[in-house]
Amino acid sequence: MWDDKEDDWKELLAPEDQEVISDLLDSARRHKGAFMNADDVKVAQLWAALIEMKKELEQTKMMVRRAEAPFRDIVSMAEIEKRKAVERIVRDLIKAEPDKEDSVQRLVDSLMRF
Repeated sequence: MWDDKEDDWKELLAPEDQEVISDLLDSARRHKGAFMNADDVKVAQLWAALIEMKKELEQTKMMVRRAEAPFRDIVSMAEIEKRKAVERIVRDLIKAEPDKEDSVQRLVDSLMRF
């Protein structure tokens, strides 16, 4: 399918890019029966490669979605703990009295924005 001239251009790619294109062409070969019957085999092969890339992208999106919720929970828990630590430090620094609780909370709120 590839003549010598077409092979030459791939050899001019960076080694890591040569690996990428090789992997992509290998995955597109799964559709060889389809693209070999196309009027324009090269264009059909590109579409087959795009199909494989799209499937890989969708798998990656699915894995990210699965990991997203636990990471959100971790960040949320960390923010709660951070706020508690800031409150303790502010209380210790200004020796807050019970009637100054509103001032402490405003200061903590402003510090949490950073």
